[in-house]
Amino acid sequence: MPSRLRILFFGFILFSCKAFAQPSKLITGEFTSASFDAFVKEVEEKTPYYFYYDSLVLDSFRVNIQAEALSITEVLTKVFENTSFHYFIDASGNIFITKTTVIHSQLPADFFDRAKQQPDTLQIANTQTIPNDATEKIRSSIENRLYEIGMKTLPPKSRVTLAGYIRDVRNGEAIAGASVFIDSLSANAMTDGFGYYSITLPPGRHILYINSAGMKATSRQVLLHGDGQLNIELKEYIPSLKEVVVTSSRTSNTRSLQMGFSKLTIKNIKQVPVVFGEADVLKVVLTLPGVTSVGEGSAGFNVRGGSADQNLILLNDATIYNPTHLFGFFSAFNPDVIKGVELYKSSIPEKYGGRLSSVLDVSAKDGNTKKFSGTGGIGLLTSKLVLEGPLAKDRSSFIVSGRTSYSNWLLKKIPNSSFTKSKASFYDLNFHLNHTLNSNNNLYINGYISNDQFQLNNDTSYQYGNKNFNVKWKHIFSNKLYGVFTAGYDHYKYDVKSESNTTNAYQMAFDINQANFRSDFTYALNLKHLFKFGLTSVYFKLHPGSLLPVGRHSLVLPDVLQPEQGLETALYFGDEYTISPDLSLNAGFRLSAYNYLGPRNQFVYVEGVPRSTSTLIDTIHFGNSKMIKTYVNPEFRIAMRYSLSEHTSVKLGFNTLRQFIHMLSNTNAISPTDVWKLSDAYIKPQSGLQFSAGFYQNFQSNTIETSVEVYYKKMKNFLDYKSGASLLLNHHIETDVISSEGKAYGAELLVKKTSGKLNGWMSYTYSRTLLRSNDAQAGELVNKGAWYPANYDKPHNANFAGNYKFSHRYSISLGVNYSTGRPITLPLAIFNMGGAQRVFYSERNGYRIPDYFRTDISFLIEGNHKVKQRTHNSWSFGVYNVTGRKNAYSVYFIEENGYVKGYQLSIFGTIIPFVTYNFRF
Repeated sequence: MPSRLRILFFGFILFSCKAFAQPSKLITGEFTSASFDAFVKEVEEKTPYYFYYDSLVLDSFRVNIQAEALSITEVLTKVFENTSFHYFIDASGNIFITKTTVIHSQLPADFFDRAKQQPDTLQIANTQTIPNDATEKIRSSIENRLYEIGMKTLPPKSRVTLAGYIRDVRNGEAIAGASVFIDSLSANAMTDGFGYYSITLPPGRHILYINSAGMKATSRQVLLHGDGQLNIELKEYIPSLKEVVVTSSRTSNTRSLQMGFSKLTIKNIKQVPVVFGEADVLKVVLTLPGVTSVGEGSAGFNVRGGSADQNLILLNDATIYNPTHLFGFFSAFNPDVIKGVELYKSSIPEKYGGRLSSVLDVSAKDGNTKKFSGTGGIGLLTSKLVLEGPLAKDRSSFIVSGRTSYSNWLLKKIPNSSFTKSKASFYDLNFHLNHTLNSNNNLYINGYISNDQFQLNNDTSYQYGNKNFNVKWKHIFSNKLYGVFTAGYDHYKYDVKSESNTTNAYQMAFDINQANFRSDFTYALNLKHLFKFGLTSVYFKLHPGSLLPVGRHSLVLPDVLQPEQGLETALYFGDEYTISPDLSLNAGFRLSAYNYLGPRNQFVYVEGVPRSTSTLIDTIHFGNSKMIKTYVNPEFRIAMRYSLSEHTSVKLGFNTLRQFIHMLSNTNAISPTDVWKLSDAYIKPQSGLQFSAGFYQNFQSNTIETSVEVYYKKMKNFLDYKSGASLLLNHHIETDVISSEGKAYGAELLVKKTSGKLNGWMSYTYSRTLLRSNDAQAGELVNKGAWYPANYDKPHNANFAGNYKFSHRYSISLGVNYSTGRPITLPLAIFNMGGAQRVFYSERNGYRIPDYFRTDISFLIEGNHKVKQRTHNSWSFGVYNVTGRKNAYSVYFIEENGYVKGYQLSIFGTIIPFVTYNFRF
């Protein structure tokens, strides 16, 4: 009798023999990558069912299911979904598992006639035949396939290395920060910014678990004989609204070695309501603990007591000096191009340097390698468009984007007639090319251009912009070692122009240029050691300022400051050492060298007395590329993590850093007219050290993350200014700056819910930043040498960013912000001295402006989620500053009738509604 007929006949007899009624026991339980034997044992112990199957056929099959009061039919349907396995349950509760062949409980009507005609080619009704192995592989679940990797060797290797790329299955986009781990070995690897991972394992059979935020977790079964590659594609995770997402403890924040670290996805960024409805990277960063701003409409941000210029802001490894548009109302980063944002506040990786406070690393998308697509949006003030697609499918891709504003109409609507001549506009362009040369070489080309123009209340026009370009080449030397080589050019400039009065027409300009090269290597020695090392070099050339006449009738005298040149070079090495599954250590060393270069005329002052133009005694000329001053400093980076339990850990960190470029500004935030200054013989590099400690506890299967971090930071050679200092076009700037020391300390609390209908985070920060003048050459001491608050010292800061999803189409977001008012210096009295009227001021930053409070709300309405339609549309609308609170941006004073009267300036002192239409195709 043919084998299929025997199985069918056996099943028919069992079904016909009704010894007792079929059991109806409901099943509740959770199985995560359980073997089929373990699954069967659990079910048989708790139910009256009994299984019959071939153990050899199912030895590699893994069960991943969560059951809540489900029938046995529902459970088995889920277990064998998208596989070639079938099940049959008879009336006695016996369960038969078969592969390919289906057992039916009833015979077809023409069974006996067909059997007589073709007894050896029986076709069972409603059963698909499997013609060949290829079709079988397609129908088999990819998670249950066994991947044999590497060549068998004699004797067999003691360790082999598996490497590859993890990408999004929809568009081929590299997934950074994905985790690849093996629980049985406590082995773990993370993908880099290119989606590349490398993990060293003993040869043999293993199950790889792959997890990434926002993506559906998966696994792969591998049989390792030798070194090899395995590329993995992940699907986007779209949960049902009632589903609970369970994430692996191996990828939670408690298991990570990094502290003082925050990662945002573009999904997080777009959920937070912001002014004018334009998703804004920097505004969302400001909701994180330890990050503050001086106020609305301001550029830059402050991290753990650092000034705005102490943050290194990178876009695909290109340095962005002014990260905002339109007076700080918009971020310079187009949200539709951004893939992710990483903020390092402590335990800063040794590959980064040149800033004291933080690194904000913004990564852009690579482009769709599968098909041509696009996104866009139309708002009240801006419009944007992104196009992406493959140049060669699965090998090359591009992405280009443009964004522009049309805000002049809004300025003309302001009832104040003085604004009728005002103008304000900006645009930015991004492009990225990605090409896979072969399995070991990838080429990446990135570019960014931005430009802002505005004119307010007068004829003076302002313009500033960024230009950035770099090329990256990634080469895989072996599965254990790969390197990334980057060469780039960064440019930032501004100019101020006035032409209404021909005799006083002028143009004032500044620019900074830097050429950089870096080589970064990663070497995975084994499961315990991951080495990172490299060399970086940055060449600076600044034109600190120029004032030139415009037109032949202008009487303005030309005034041009000497250009500056400097070379910053660093060699770094780091080791991430896994001492045990519960204890990890990351130790890094960075040796930084800085050379201040000619050509330049170097001023010489009388030694031992305060520097001023009256103590200038000589000028020394240094020729082109001659070294004027050299600074060499070691930097240390140490981080440690100890796990108290699967969901609890403590971390410690210590950093030392150096900064060789300074921002000279008489404002608290980055402004278009700020000047950057290189360290020289008189202005020393800023230095800082930071101690930090943290406690991390996760709840409800890692869906709720909590953390408390404390820190203490010291700073040296921090620049402050003498009273009445002139910063623009100052040929002797070293006579108006004061070298100060600073200290900052605080505590940060974060509660974050990562899944469910309600998700988001709450943060609270207590922080203090104090400065003290200790420069003997300054000639004056601020507050007589006592500690005083920095301009951005704001002790209390609390934020809430939440999103509630009613359905897959409708959601609401709420943002609440509170902070202590920033310090200011007040005029206390007017007095006469020597026949002249004088103003008596308080100690520096002795008072504060009123506290800040704001609530924002937004609604998102998405179109239907049908896959086969030309465009997918959505609307977002809401209200910025729901309460209409007149938050003070600054306080200024005017003398009126012999009295000094104070006035409060508010940027957004009213309710601002917004609406935005977005589309993608």
